[in-house]
Amino acid sequence: MNVIEEIKARSVHVDKGIEELLPITHPEELYKASRYLPDAGGKRLRPAVLIFAAEAVNGNMESVIPAAVAVELVHNFTLIHDDIMDKDDVRRGMPALHVKWSPEGAILAGDTLYSKAFEILAGMDTKADILIKCVSLLSKTCTEICEGQWLDIDFEGRNNVSEDEYLEMIMKKTSVLYGASGKMGALLGGASDEVADALYDFGCLTGISFQIYDDILDLITPEDVLGKVRGSDLMEGKKTLIAIHAFKHDVKLDVFGKGSATHEQIDEALSILTNSGSIDYAKDLAASYLEQGKSKLDILEDSQAKDTLLAIADYMLSRKY
Repeated sequence: MNVIEEIKARSVHVDKGIEELLPITHPEELYKASRYLPDAGGKRLRPAVLIFAAEAVNGNMESVIPAAVAVELVHNFTLIHDDIMDKDDVRRGMPALHVKWSPEGAILAGDTLYSKAFEILAGMDTKADILIKCVSLLSKTCTEICEGQWLDIDFEGRNNVSEDEYLEMIMKKTSVLYGASGKMGALLGGASDEVADALYDFGCLTGISFQIYDDILDLITPEDVLGKVRGSDLMEGKKTLIAIHAFKHDVKLDVFGKGSATHEQIDEALSILTNSGSIDYAKDLAASYLEQGKSKLDILEDSQAKDTLLAIADYMLSRKY
């Protein structure tokens, strides 16, 4: 199975849904800004999880496209605001939204994506009780994402952050949206609460592995592939699992929290983190969460969609960016 091709086949429908459900209207510049990141593509992993979760419980792909669009818009809303807060000027190999327009324009574009996501989701033609569950879940998820982002920012001003605190932060900031995608897809596909909860756990656990590996990619991936500045987490002083492990073992990183660094300095930091075992520790923990997540799909009957969900999980630790 070529999981990328499977995702792309569904992404075509998500792209069409974004175009139809988020049209460029008045004021035109606001909606151009709002469409800037969604139209730039991205991996579309979250809508893919939602769609394949629905298909895995015998749901219909076309009927869940609005929900898939909603989670993708929420994801893009978080990226826009993250880039403003982190002062990152590049996203997906392009100028960040706040650079191309302005911080004020970017905030409004992000807020538009957030509100449109709920408008689109609430307008779905499905059973009222299922719709209420999905709207409630997505709103709770957005709150948790904000909590996770707050923790992430708070960590920057602290010298000591534990591994458990880091895992709580990435669970809220990143993985709960994967969990919500899996559960919403299952609910909209007609699954029982038990099955839907298992899909939520699948998304959350594999989402943790995704974020841990994302922190690794920030260090090891060339900038032209990564689509942003390599080593930005180190330069910004982010308490990633890699950094937490390194500091626990008294590893010295001169570039940590310095705001900027040369490519040579990042290469040196990567060498130090590799030799200290911090990179391998993060890889091993990511793999552990991945396997826990995949086991949650044992509740599903065998199907092409189930196989694709398992392949998406594996892709999270084999991707290059």
